[in-house]
Amino acid sequence: MKRSRINDIMSAADDMIRSYGFTLPPFAYWSPKDFAANADKAKHLIDARCGWDITDYGAGDFDQMGLFLFTLRNGRLADLQRGGGMCYAEKLLISRQDQLSPMHTHVIKAEDIINRGGATLVVELYGSDDQGNFAEDKGGTVWCDGIHRDYAPGEKLTFAPGESVTLQPGDWHAFWGEGGDVLIGEVSTVNDDETDNVFRDPIGRFANIDEDEAPRHLLVSDYANWLAPR
Repeated sequence: MKRSRINDIMSAADDMIRSYGFTLPPFAYWSPKDFAANADKAKHLIDARCGWDITDYGAGDFDQMGLFLFTLRNGRLADLQRGGGMCYAEKLLISRQDQLSPMHTHVIKAEDIINRGGATLVVELYGSDDQGNFAEDKGGTVWCDGIHRDYAPGEKLTFAPGESVTLQPGDWHAFWGEGGDVLIGEVSTVNDDETDNVFRDPIGRFANIDEDEAPRHLLVSDYANWLAPR
């Protein structure tokens, strides 16, 4: 993805988020220079990979397959493993009309996916085999706003604003906006996008970036290269 396109997506996403009454935290608006100057104080944000995340999954066609994310907060895997402390994470996502977030599951993370506003969110679901692999002939069970619901293999559940689904490890899912763009909330256990996303097809999690202009704000995938060692 071109950095200029990423900068434009950031601006449009911020406008959409604000239109639904949400405001991103102050560090969202740091310039790369600001972030570098605050790197020591912001060690948790950097280590937890909080911040902007825009991906085309390495496929080069963001409009067809892509996702906007902003990680607002993220706990520590060590806390999750010991069963106490900051065991949770929260994100805002934007799924554009007919823009696919491809089929995947998580090994550790359980998550609530919430339609916070906009059009209809469509979530396509499959179950797992005994080894946790994608199983095209298996369904499963989810909670929709706390209500038990069985799903058939490949069933597409729809969620209007205010509605949500709880996904457990082993619930294979893809999603997109139907009839327009959707602002999505994600509340989950600790999030690790480096190792805990398991895709059905061999694709990447992060975009390859063409630096055609300077970044407006850093992406989480920029931190290792753009911030000085702490």
